[in-house]
Amino acid sequence: MTGPTGFMQRAFWLKPWRPFTLVRMRNVVPFICGIVALTLACSAAPVGSDARARELIETLHLRVLPGESGYLGLIGDSAQKVLVDGRAFKVQSQVYYMLTRERPIDYLHWLASDDTHILIEGGPVDYFIFHPDGHAEKVVLGRDVAAGERPVVAVSGGCWKALRLHDGASYALMANALSPEWTPDRVKIGAGEDWLKRYVDAAPWATREN
Repeated sequence: MTGPTGFMQRAFWLKPWRPFTLVRMRNVVPFICGIVALTLACSAAPVGSDARARELIETLHLRVLPGESGYLGLIGDSAQKVLVDGRAFKVQSQVYYMLTRERPIDYLHWLASDDTHILIEGGPVDYFIFHPDGHAEKVVLGRDVAAGERPVVAVSGGCWKALRLHDGASYALMANALSPEWTPDRVKIGAGEDWLKRYVDAAPWATREN
């Protein structure tokens, strides 16, 4: 992406918030169980290394995600459908998403779908989440639960978010469950002064310089 660096210099268009429900979370559970096998698989490259990152990109057929950056790979989607505002969507879609040392930032973006991120390998990753009511929060996706990190981060539909891989980490591989399914007309990437005015100083780290 071009323009000023830092996710606070990028903005979105706002649409109504759709709450993350327990019904949708229930659909995520079998998905989580299915990806556990990947973490147990043997690898030729040491876990946590740059070589391992390249191995995962090749093995999982990940491709650079335009606009947001990072790497994306499709896993599957639900056979069930749900009506949202009179439109039929698959209940859920699942993807791999990966940040690397070369592509450490997932730039600011807005999704209509609930988006649940499950850490498979690597990290940690900072999540900067901007809610429709104007407040912002920072969450760390990682395995050190005692230090406040979370192995799963659930972001409700209608929020904006940006991700940043921690310095010193080679990569972070995640599985994302989106409910209802991701569609290209329900994601926004962009920049705007109105967005900046709304969220600058919404949290101590939410500054124009960041």
